[in-house]
Parts: sequence; structure tokens; C-alpha cells
Amino acid sequence: MTAWLQFIHALAGLVVLAEALNKLERTTPCRPGLGARERTTEWLKAIAWLLLALGGGGALASPLLQHLSAAPRTAGVLVVLMPLQAPTLQDVCIVLGFAVLIVRTRVKEG
Repeated sequence: MTAWLQFIHALAGLVVLAEALNKLERTTPCRPGLGARERTTEWLKAIAWLLLALGGGGALASPLLQHLSAAPRTAGVLVVLMPLQAPTLQDVCIVLGFAVLIVRTRVKEG
């Protein structure tokens, strides 16, 4: 079961990462002519897509990092940012939920 959860987590992470990078590329919070409210909205959208890209990348990279014995695990920020543990059902559901919403939107758009 754990192997399936890791596979689904990584696959959903790939979908989220691809869509987040695509959307992040098209977000323009520094575009001239935006009002204060529009600029704030664009910045919030850019931050949200950036966070989703980081999460998707982490979901994709974490199974690979588990197999690297050279990765230092004693202290530092890496221990907090990338814990080397199998994803929980909660982790998988969150990432998979975003992936399903992304795929649904793509299917709806044609």
C-alpha cells in the first residue's frame, strides 16, 4: 500500500508541478497599468502557484531523495523542508485533489 501511495503522490505532484509552472509563467504581477487591487490579486496568485510548484516538486523529488544515502540528515533546514518519510494518506489526498481539479479544468477547456 505504501508503494502505491508514493507512486500516486509523485504522479499527482508531477501534474501539480507542471500546471503550477505553466500558470506561474503567465502570471504578471509587475505588469504596468494595474490598479492596486489587481496588482495584489496578481501577486497572491503568483505566490499561490509558486507554493504549489514547490509542493509538487517536493512530492516528485522526495521518493528519489529517500534512496540517496549521501544526503546529510543530521541537522539544518533540509530536515524540515524535505522529511524522508512515506507520504500519508492525507498528503496523497491533498496533492491528488489538486491534480484532479487541474485535469478537470483541462478537460473542460477542451
